[in-house]
Amino acid sequence: MRMSRVCAFVFIGGLLSLSAGSSPAQTIGSVFRESLLIGPGDLLRVTVLDESDLSERVRVNDSGKVSLPLIGSVDLLGLSTAEASEVVAKKYIDAQLLKHPDVSVFIEEYATQAVSVLGQVMKPGLVSISTPRTLVDVLAMAGGLTDVADRHITVERGGTQHGVTEVFLSNKAEDALNANVEVFPGDKVLVPKAGVVYVLGDVARPGGYVMQNNSRLTVLEAIAMAAGVNKTASEGHVRLIHNSNGQYRERELPLKEIEQGKAPDELLQADDVLYIPFSFGKNVIMATNSIVASTSSALIYAGH
Repeated sequence: MRMSRVCAFVFIGGLLSLSAGSSPAQTIGSVFRESLLIGPGDLLRVTVLDESDLSERVRVNDSGKVSLPLIGSVDLLGLSTAEASEVVAKKYIDAQLLKHPDVSVFIEEYATQAVSVLGQVMKPGLVSISTPRTLVDVLAMAGGLTDVADRHITVERGGTQHGVTEVFLSNKAEDALNANVEVFPGDKVLVPKAGVVYVLGDVARPGGYVMQNNSRLTVLEAIAMAAGVNKTASEGHVRLIHNSNGQYRERELPLKEIEQGKAPDELLQADDVLYIPFSFGKNVIMATNSIVASTSSALIYAGH
């Protein structure tokens, strides 16, 4: 796919980013503006200074050529606007029509191309855009994020100007709207699935909980999301089961000490299982394999 192109009007603002100052997104946006390439279907405005009869608005045909006054067909496929200006000027000079033509080529509109939006969106697939759009706009066109979407989103740049932009899209409306990272035709937007922590056993709402708070979730936060432990729980024998490359390792967790501030509130990792057992008088001790197997049928809750 040919390189994404941006409108060459000088009044288009710079790429906005999540924070003030230069950012990778700003840098990539600048690169695209400086590396403007022309392709089939683009609408060009060709201006020859002091020669109004030679100035034209013309559409690039499927072979990448345009037809201009007096010089006829000119191949501009894959050129930047600066290179196209030089090619057109040379054509007028070689035809001995103008000695020192001052030619400017601008892209007023470029052809609709698709952006691939993949992963955890409601309508994954191709989204057609004809101008650069913000990431928020493109995600909205794909139906929005699913409840289990990770907020760390990757924008893979298309065309020959490859690059990757990592964006954290906060679930706070104001922050998300300010995340005006631009998406260009030919780009790919990848929305991964967020990590899930499971809180099972004698809690009010056992299940899996999506790690949406910048992928950070502590033991106490996870238990709070599960609406707390029940009075019948055996808090002295809480077990933390950690998934390490498919291998599950188990250890006891001092929940009482954590609740009392005597032990640190540990950060959990994706696929961790926090098991709060029932009192020993009411339930047989569950084996690790049985606890892990129960995660497959657990309800998944998206935290907000």
